[in-house]
Amino acid sequence: MTSSSPAGPRPGGGRPAVRRADALALLTAEFDGGSGVWRSALDGGVCVADPEVARAVMGNRHGVVADTSDFYHHRDGVFGPRAAQVAIGRAARLLIQRHLRDHRADLPRLVAELLAPRSEWPDAGNRLVLRHLRDVLLHPDAPAHLHTTVEAIVSRAVLAGARGRHSAPSRLLFRRRALAALHAEVRARQRAARPSGGPAGPRDLMDVVVGGGGPAADPRELVEVYLSFVFATAGSVGFALGWSVHLLATHPERACAPPSWIVREALRLWPVAWLFARTPSRTQELDGVRVTPRDRLMVCSYLVHRHPGHWERPDEFVPERWAGTVPDAAYLPFGHGPHTCAGATVTVRLLEDLVGLLTRDWRVSAAPDGAGPQVGPALAPPRFTATLSRPDGCPERR
Repeated sequence: MTSSSPAGPRPGGGRPAVRRADALALLTAEFDGGSGVWRSALDGGVCVADPEVARAVMGNRHGVVADTSDFYHHRDGVFGPRAAQVAIGRAARLLIQRHLRDHRADLPRLVAELLAPRSEWPDAGNRLVLRHLRDVLLHPDAPAHLHTTVEAIVSRAVLAGARGRHSAPSRLLFRRRALAALHAEVRARQRAARPSGGPAGPRDLMDVVVGGGGPAADPRELVEVYLSFVFATAGSVGFALGWSVHLLATHPERACAPPSWIVREALRLWPVAWLFARTPSRTQELDGVRVTPRDRLMVCSYLVHRHPGHWERPDEFVPERWAGTVPDAAYLPFGHGPHTCAGATVTVRLLEDLVGLLTRDWRVSAAPDGAGPQVGPALAPPRFTATLSRPDGCPERR
């Protein structure tokens, strides 16, 4: 469950913006498949596509970069201490695991209701994940206006291209109102006697954040951590589902592959968290390139996943490659190191369940429009209309 803004800003975030419209094409054109580290024309940063260097930077075993967290960033720095991050991640993972286990039987109905016979993507994937996890984001008894606020955040700030559909004054006014509502709820839960949800555990992810942060934590920081969960669930997981559906629809001959292969291959070709920004801790050389603390390191998982020295047919959708040994060192869909996405396992399980339903119960088709990915802080699929019809199915999977 990776935050949808690995190298760019989200509402409330303070990191510098990438020129997103051209960034992916520029870095791809610069990468020649030989040198895995180079000084890019993209903001003068240093791009990393070599798997070994990427893992060294992300894992930071030798203090190569200033320690940071993609998920816990806020406008004034990084939410901490590390113990609180770990506690929040563990509690969130357990909460989501329990919800997915208890509500797995709901998925066929949601797919039929929200996706059949036609659905508009990638928004359909975001909305399906939001519907399935809405009680995880906010428990059912939370004030109605908060549920409305979270749904509006997804519509206005999470969906691909959503921000461009609203004027700057409108976005600013909405942001103020949304943050005020979330601040008030966080402060109320901090004052409550049972911020972690009581003996039964946290009721929702806001309880998780408030309980992990403790009563002395800055409510503004807790709100930004909570927003990271909103973006990671409805945003990143929804986009990852969108890529799986897009690839299934455009490669129907692969529909009988095991869902786990399809999901892993979709995350390889189109990692939602495609660019991670880091700051060198000292002047040093990375694969022959001199970097200083004034440089911006950019680990591009998109290029790591397509490195021709580590992958056969790197630009092709080949789910069958996951039947054998794959170069795990060149596979970083959820980051790497101490700040690897805490919800990776539960994210993949949900994606596999949904892809399994789609390939077992439906035939998915779409007419590709030739458009490329929607490049933002997250790597979202192009817009497409998916059609679901009842298939003959894959007999071996029935």
